[in-house]
Amino acid sequence: MKFKVSAELGYDVKSASTLILNIHALKNGHQTILDEKLIIDPYIQAEEFVALNGDNRFVRVDIPNPGPVNIKYEATVDNCYQLRNFKKYDELAVNQFDPQVLTYLNPSRYCQSDKLYRLAKNTFGYIESNYDKVVAITNWVHTNVEYLGGFTNSETSAYDTVTQQAGVCRDFAHLGIALCRALTIPARYFTGYAYKLVPQDFHACFEAYVGGQWVLFDATKLAPLNGLVKIASARDAADAAIASIFGDVFCSYIKVNCELLDQEPFTPIYYPKSVYDGISYL
Repeated sequence: MKFKVSAELGYDVKSASTLILNIHALKNGHQTILDEKLIIDPYIQAEEFVALNGDNRFVRVDIPNPGPVNIKYEATVDNCYQLRNFKKYDELAVNQFDPQVLTYLNPSRYCQSDKLYRLAKNTFGYIESNYDKVVAITNWVHTNVEYLGGFTNSETSAYDTVTQQAGVCRDFAHLGIALCRALTIPARYFTGYAYKLVPQDFHACFEAYVGGQWVLFDATKLAPLNGLVKIASARDAADAAIASIFGDVFCSYIKVNCELLDQEPFTPIYYPKSVYDGISYL
């Protein structure tokens, strides 16, 4: 499927500062960038680099002078997904995990799986299949956490979301990740552009490592799983922030858009077609 994605960011800069942006679509075997451009007004040279432990694409912008800075990213992306049935699959033990997967078993800044172990075990520990556990976690988060814009902030963690029972997409994702890790299921943060998300914005969900592959879950159920253009994978939002700001900078506006370019009819999958069908973006 081909999508056109764009992001416009406006900043009021008070002094010499640096921005590290994570808005570029990911390049991998399942997602191809057909064309893209980054425009910075006024013109400032930007440096692109790739994360040391992964494929996430970052851009560093060193802003020498105070004043307004406007950044626009546009890309045409061709991506695909796999729909796999998990009624029967081979469970992997921890000693069979790829070493790169192991880091997604550990607690992280926003996903304190160690603090949520008892909740996870008492609520989902009786379920035999890891896939069924993640489905149950996703449904539980969707049912027990209210989607409430502006309720949380950059300090809100999965542990906070359990007690507050409200949040936005990143909070839903962090809680799903933490509960999975508490049950020894590797899980990671997924951020991207989302077709048919209303209102348009960057979107966060999570992937769980089941049967030797990463499977996508979205506890908000606000965007079709087959309409996502991936930006980054990470332990949590701390490693995949849309913008990391170093200096006296204020974000004045954000505008995001994702459009479908294919002419064929699009059938949105907001949740797997059956309890056993999972979607994977590698």
